[in-house]
Amino acid sequence: MAKGLLQQATLRSTTLVVAESVLIVSAVTASVFAQVGDDRGWHLLAAGTLMPRVLLVTYVCQLCLYYNDLYDDPRVSSDSRELLVRILQALGATSLILSVVYFVFPALVIGDRVFAGAAMLGGTLVIAWRLTFAWASRRVAPRERLLIVGANASAIALTRELEAHEDLGVQIVGFIDPAPAAGAVVHRDVIGTIQDIPAIVRARGVDRVVVNLADARGRLPMDQLLEMKLGGVKFDHLASVYEEYTGKIAVENLRPSWLIFSPGFRTSAPRLAAKRLMDLAGAVVGLAIAAPAVAVLGVAITLTSPGPVFYRQPRVGRDGRIFHVVKLRSMRADAEAATGPVWARKDDDRVTRIGRFMRKTRLDELPQFWNVLRGDMSLVGPRPERPQFVQSLTRDIPFYGQRHVVKPGITGWAQVRYTYGATVEDAIEKLQYELYYIKHLSVSFDIFIIFETIKTVVMRAGH
Repeated sequence: MAKGLLQQATLRSTTLVVAESVLIVSAVTASVFAQVGDDRGWHLLAAGTLMPRVLLVTYVCQLCLYYNDLYDDPRVSSDSRELLVRILQALGATSLILSVVYFVFPALVIGDRVFAGAAMLGGTLVIAWRLTFAWASRRVAPRERLLIVGANASAIALTRELEAHEDLGVQIVGFIDPAPAAGAVVHRDVIGTIQDIPAIVRARGVDRVVVNLADARGRLPMDQLLEMKLGGVKFDHLASVYEEYTGKIAVENLRPSWLIFSPGFRTSAPRLAAKRLMDLAGAVVGLAIAAPAVAVLGVAITLTSPGPVFYRQPRVGRDGRIFHVVKLRSMRADAEAATGPVWARKDDDRVTRIGRFMRKTRLDELPQFWNVLRGDMSLVGPRPERPQFVQSLTRDIPFYGQRHVVKPGITGWAQVRYTYGATVEDAIEKLQYELYYIKHLSVSFDIFIIFETIKTVVMRAGH
């Protein structure tokens, strides 16, 4: 079975980090030897003073590569021009950061003109390596060939989404119509019926036969499929494959049986205790770090808009419990006086000038560390919604209530994977990411999401 989305991302990122660590260390070391001579270079190496400085340059450079989405976004590597621009931006940021570090700590400077030579050599090596890696990934990386059982609109839509991302390595061989109607127009990608599956698997090198659950009940000859499975054909649910490759769970046509029997969705006491300990530590540190920023933003809010600095609003927490979330006020004080609770809109005219900046950088969320400390929220989890919206969304969206089995979070998987939205369609899309998070809940996953959130805030990529 193919590796899941997170495992694929980890393997790719690890490969890039290890290879580029070697390249950058080699470039800096070679530049040192070229500038100071072999004798001096070997002396510095033997004395143990060279390698810590080299590793500092390597760490800063890779941190800048990470913040330019060069370790976790395969789509960047598919565009050579974008790749080149991102690498040059990362190298420029590395130069600026190291200049500040060297100004404050001059003892860390390796030598005159060493960094310039290392930047040129390292940049050339990294660019050449990235272009080679991108080329090899497109041509050498194994592709998984899937045969889809089910030819309704939802099956076709889901598989088209898989096929649209070349970096996923998925190839749809075709569709099987489980119950073709006499005289019906056959979709051009339907290549056979149930009886044809073994022959198609052999002839077309199919890796997995993927069954759409929406077509399964009462329509598929299970005895026949079981016989094929025992004969060596690999079967899987479309919902599982979609989750594996996209990092979200498709709620359309999802069956409760899949949620019940699917692995994951384990919220054991030890796991929740570890998560709570991380929340407490993060809340204390977060409040200490955020205090100066909150004070400055509070002054700015007071000077630019009449009304209180903080805004308390009822939200739905774990198990449907209502609590009051604390935020820095980003809208006018009378924003809902005439309308009552309504969705926030893009370019909402109720948002103040300082509020627009806070929303873009998500700084308005900083006081929620207090909610985490109180136990109302977690650092990571589904974003809490207002009771009025939850009531209507639960009625309109299947499985929406399942997002409340865990505490809501300051940030979440949906926040780092999906842009800001305020419609029912956006809520459905975010729910798919939230269900994925709940299924794979772990401290390591939380840490990954926190790092992604920091990158979003620093790069001001929020919406």
